[in-house]
Amino acid sequence: MEINEIKLFGKYSFDIKVNDPGLKDAISLEPVYVPQSFGRHAGARFAKSDVNIVERFINKLMTPGHKGKKHWRTSEFCTGKFQTAYKIAKETFEIIEKKSKQNPIEVLVRAVENSAPRDEVTVIELGGIRVPKQVDASPQRRVDISLRWLTQGAFQSTANKKTPIEEGLAREIIAASKEDQKSFAVSKRIDVERQAAASR
Repeated sequence: MEINEIKLFGKYSFDIKVNDPGLKDAISLEPVYVPQSFGRHAGARFAKSDVNIVERFINKLMTPGHKGKKHWRTSEFCTGKFQTAYKIAKETFEIIEKKSKQNPIEVLVRAVENSAPRDEVTVIELGGIRVPKQVDASPQRRVDISLRWLTQGAFQSTANKKTPIEEGLAREIIAASKEDQKSFAVSKRIDVERQAAASR
């Protein structure tokens, strides 16, 4: 370990290896103190892969998306302010470190690897008939979907409960890092890949 090593929040090392060869170029682990690039990659195509994975996670906390008519359930904690999402992520990482005794960045990377779908289903039209068809997911999209499912699962598990969102996120990420099907993201990945296999 270098004396002047750059660590996230001044605590967590980025000396981590991505095990999934398909995601090596899509998960950026460039060392930063504060994961905020102020959108400098927004204008360049596919530059999202150069954004630090922790920053992409924080950005997803601000826009987790919604499921059906339950928009308020998945967006209740979101204000769109980076500082709010930053604080949630920082406290989540502290809980992950305490519970797993591991580097929380590594736990997040393993969770993304385990919940990123390799195949998806699209719909094509053949002679006026809509037919589901299996397609391969690109590395960048795999990471995006994985982060979305991790945040959605955490927000839904804590909606209408006294459980803090930080606890829900830590629980979801730790479960996904162990490929536990109790994780919303992992169960969703298995379901999507099963549908894709049936549409080949």
